[in-house]
Amino acid sequence: MEAGIHELTAGYALDALDADERAAYEAHLAGCEQCQSELESFWSTTEALAVATSGPVPSDALRERILADVRAEPQVVVPFEPRRRRLVPVLGVAAAVAAVLALAVGLWAVHLSRQLDDSRSALDRARANAAVLADPQSQTVALQLGTGKLVVDPNGQSVLVLDGIDPAPAGKTYEVWIMPNGDVAQAGRAGLFPGREGTEIVGVDGVVRQGDVVGVTLEPSGGVAAPTTSPIVASDSV
Repeated sequence: MEAGIHELTAGYALDALDADERAAYEAHLAGCEQCQSELESFWSTTEALAVATSGPVPSDALRERILADVRAEPQVVVPFEPRRRRLVPVLGVAAAVAAVLALAVGLWAVHLSRQLDDSRSALDRARANAAVLADPQSQTVALQLGTGKLVVDPNGQSVLVLDGIDPAPAGKTYEVWIMPNGDVAQAGRAGLFPGREGTEIVGVDGVVRQGDVVGVTLEPSGGVAAPTTSPIVASDSV
């Protein structure tokens, strides 16, 4: 047993030994610096994996997808004989556990990266909107439909400042349009927004030129290629 007892370190770290092997290993461990060092290394790795997976509670859908993937994998059977060959299956179990944890961490990393990208995009848009509103050379255009105003800077970048636009109903969104010379048939897509109570500041995607009208319609979620409803907001001609 002495010659092969060092091979039980991984199994002990993963709590994969039977009662006799655990008792023998613990008796050996007290006087073996090699096994003590290896066991500490195993536990450090396990703790690092646990810390790496801490964070927001995953959604039910994400958890179910991970569990479904794990259930679909062939089950790993750890043979009990011969004992000296158990190291390879035990390490296989460790690799499988690490792979599942890595999958979960990877999925969360992608999720958090997307959240960070969304936050940065929102911050950039807010700064751009503020720059248009603060530019002393920007032109203020009244609305012929709706309550608020359109502000256009010398480069044609513009911002709608709207009041009384409630959140869009389920399955719907507000879509912004740039209409050359006020022609709805030539309207170009200029952004989506969900609506909110109070004042809504909406950046207009695209360049607004002289004679253009900026309007807003209520459309299906995700937006459409051309207006399907009458504008609920429309500026005067720029």
